[in-house]
Amino acid sequence: MSKSETYYQWARRKGVSRRDFFKFCTLMGAMLGLEATEFPKIVSALQSKPRLPVIYLNLQECTCCGESFLRSSHPLVSDLIFNMISLDYMEVLQAAAGKQAEEVRLKTMKDHPGGYILVVEGSVTLGNGGVFCTIGGVSTTDILKQTAEGAAAVIAYGSCATNACVQGAYPNPTEAVPIRRVIKNKPVIDVPGCPPIAEVITGTIVHYLTYGEIPELTNQGRPKAFYEHRVHDNCVRRAFFDAGQFVESFDDAGAKQGWCLYKMGCKGPTTYNACAITEWNDGVSYPIKSGHPCIGCSENNFFDNTPFYTHLAKIPNNALGKDVDQVGMDVVGVAGLAVVAHAGMTAVVKHGEKKAKEGSKP
Repeated sequence: MSKSETYYQWARRKGVSRRDFFKFCTLMGAMLGLEATEFPKIVSALQSKPRLPVIYLNLQECTCCGESFLRSSHPLVSDLIFNMISLDYMEVLQAAAGKQAEEVRLKTMKDHPGGYILVVEGSVTLGNGGVFCTIGGVSTTDILKQTAEGAAAVIAYGSCATNACVQGAYPNPTEAVPIRRVIKNKPVIDVPGCPPIAEVITGTIVHYLTYGEIPELTNQGRPKAFYEHRVHDNCVRRAFFDAGQFVESFDDAGAKQGWCLYKMGCKGPTTYNACAITEWNDGVSYPIKSGHPCIGCSENNFFDNTPFYTHLAKIPNNALGKDVDQVGMDVVGVAGLAVVAHAGMTAVVKHGEKKAKEGSKP
C-alpha cells in the first residue's frame, strides 16, 4: 500500500464496504465522546488524509502492552489498526533485525520530520547511564530522545511507560522512570494500564488525524475520553457496594452471587480507566466482572501502594462520601428503621379501621 493512499482507499481496496467504513467512523466518534455533528469531520479526514507513520519502541517492559495492542477487537479495528497506520517500526512484529531494522526507523524519522507518531512501551532506565536497557550498544534512553525529536506527539503506552510500573517499584535498582520524565519538548499522551486498552491508541490517532492535534487530556496527561471516570462509577457490582454486600473471602456465598469485591482489595473506587465501559475481548468482560478485584494498574505507584488483596481503610479525598466498613451497618440500620416505620404505620392504619368499624355498628 502506498503511503499516499488514504485510509478509505485502502479499506475499499481490501473489500471494506462504505457502510462498514461509516460504522468505524461512528465508533471512533463515540469512543472519543464527540458529538454527532463531529462525525463528518472524521469521515472527511479518513477519506482524504494518508496513513500516519508510527514508530513503536519497546523499552524496559514485558510486552503485555504489545499483546494488548495486537488484540484490538472492535469492528474493523482488528483488521485496520496495522494497515490504517504505517507501522514502520515495531521490534515485536517486524521481520527485520539489527542494522536493517534500525535503518527503517531512521528512514521514517528522516522522511517525515514532525509528521510521525511515536508510541513507547516500557520505562526509561537512567541507572549507570542507561546500561540496563540497550539496543545495538546504544541506551534506549538515547534512542528515545533521538526518535522523539522529530515526532508530532509521543504516546506513552502502558503503566511501565507512564509510571514505571514494576521496574519503578521499591527499591528501583535500574532507576526506571516514566517517559514524560525524559521527554520534555513534545506532547506526551499517557495511556496507563497493565496492559492498557488497545482502542485508546486507535482513538487517539483518529483524533489527531481529524483535528491535527492531540485529544483533550486529564490533569494527569491521559485522554479524557477514556480516563475521566473511575472504574467504580460504571462497575457491574456497584449496586452491591451501595447495598453493603461485600465478598469477605474468595469463593464465599457473596463471591458466588457477584457481590462487591472492595473488601478483597478492589481499587476500582480510586482507579480511573475505561475497563468497565469498553471492557476487553470484544466487550466480553473485565477483571472485576470476571471475579477478580481491580489492582489499580493505571494509577501511579500502584505496585508500592498497598497489598493487592488488602483494601484501603479509608478512600482518599472522600471519593465515595462513605466509610466502606460502615456502609453495611448503615444499610442495615436504614432497613431496620424502615421496618419499624412500616410496622408503626400499619398499626395506625389498622387501629383506624377498627375504630371506623366500631363506629358504624348500631
